[in-house]
Amino acid sequence: MRLLLRISAATIICFAATSMLQSPTASAETIAIIGTDEVANALGPEFVALGHEVIYGSRNPNRDKVRQLVVRTGENAAAMGQAEAAADADIVVLAVPWDVIEEVVNNLGDLSGKIIIDPTNPRAVGEDGLRWYPRETSNAELLQQWAPGAFVVKAFNTMSAETMSEPSTAGGPVSVPLVGNDSRAKQTVAALVAGMGLEPIDLGPIRYAHIVEGMYYLRSNARMFGHPFNYHLRTQPDTGPRP
Repeated sequence: MRLLLRISAATIICFAATSMLQSPTASAETIAIIGTDEVANALGPEFVALGHEVIYGSRNPNRDKVRQLVVRTGENAAAMGQAEAAADADIVVLAVPWDVIEEVVNNLGDLSGKIIIDPTNPRAVGEDGLRWYPRETSNAELLQQWAPGAFVVKAFNTMSAETMSEPSTAGGPVSVPLVGNDSRAKQTVAALVAGMGLEPIDLGPIRYAHIVEGMYYLRSNARMFGHPFNYHLRTQPDTGPRP
């Protein structure tokens, strides 16, 4: 019942982006989540609740913490090494610290044909404690360069892990910006987002990931100033032709 309510309450945005890569053909039923910290703890159980198989990729899959996560996630969950998890998956979620993704991706093997979800936020912290860009490009654009045969989609980086797992705590609708070069890959990720009770919205190709990552800095700054918020991008009604 919880799953049905979430799906019926979510709004799936129509995607009109032109594919810049060959579209993925995987069924996207097996999801590897690389990492076992907050984001993995939030997304894993949600994906299993939607009927997917989740494989946690860990450097030490036999740790008690990882075993407990598998048990909490449900019977369609397992844990194994990071490369093994990615090899068996249609979708790979990089739930790892932003500054280790190149090392992690290099150790995952060939990711061609897979959807890579990037929820990371590269950041530098100034003397005033505020976040800012540490470099000119985004993690998602770098990921697309490092795995050119994969379909990178930036998603889930503009909210907390608590909001991912319990959208009702936000007090209202929450938007999940998606950027990526392949429209079908974004549609696949949008279905996951909507099933969780969140609202996906397509903001264009991967070159806009730099801006979407910047949305995290604004949210982080607001929280630091005592004004926490979540993004809700309300759809404008169709009022006819525009100039």
